[in-house]
Amino acid sequence: MITYSLYSDIGNREKNEDSIAEFHRDGRYVFAVADGLGGHGKGEVASAMAMESARKIFENKGIQDTDILSDIFENAQTEILGAQEHDRSNGMKTTLVVLDVCADQIRWAHIGDSRLYYFHNNKLKERTLDHSVPQMLVLAHKLKEKNIRGHEDRNKLLRVLGSPWESKKYECREAIFLDGKQAFLLCTDGFWELIDEKTMTKLLKKAKTVDEWMASMSEVVKANGRDVNMDNNSAIAVWSCM
Repeated sequence: MITYSLYSDIGNREKNEDSIAEFHRDGRYVFAVADGLGGHGKGEVASAMAMESARKIFENKGIQDTDILSDIFENAQTEILGAQEHDRSNGMKTTLVVLDVCADQIRWAHIGDSRLYYFHNNKLKERTLDHSVPQMLVLAHKLKEKNIRGHEDRNKLLRVLGSPWESKKYECREAIFLDGKQAFLLCTDGFWELIDEKTMTKLLKKAKTVDEWMASMSEVVKANGRDVNMDNNSAIAVWSCM
């Protein structure tokens, strides 16, 4: 059984440039989270275009499309680059993370620093790696993982939708199978920056429903962001229980 909870908050900003979406049909679910960049409304437009791309691909190809993730990312990239040409601006960019739950398999893909966390039987198994300067420093053993949060170059992204590429820049995870109690958290940097993985896991163990897990995490995010210039923060929590 699949249950889920969606959350998005503007924080202390004038606009919410995050976009989130969920689509389902005939037992297939697609969840998407995007964080727009560019300012002056461009980020808001770019993230919304990513959601619209996911919707169109899902509705047009849906159950038959075994490679729906690649189709979503490629289509979103094409649409955003086309909008840049029409607007004569290259400032329209966005991150994107998408989770696809189909039959007995689960896959995900991402670009930028919006993350997906995967938990199995209440333990954190893995997370997507940011396409950012601090993440590269971690991989080069020049920075500790815990120091990504708050790093001065944390907002410097190396890959996003809306930047031209000759080969794909998004990453697709190989499929995993539905197995026991699985939980997924898709979220923008405004969310994960204000709650660490230890707290996510602790609250997951306590929660009786996916809505309760999301509510408890969002309370922590709001509390930790109270005295800072809080960014837009958005997330989708998904539970799969066999």
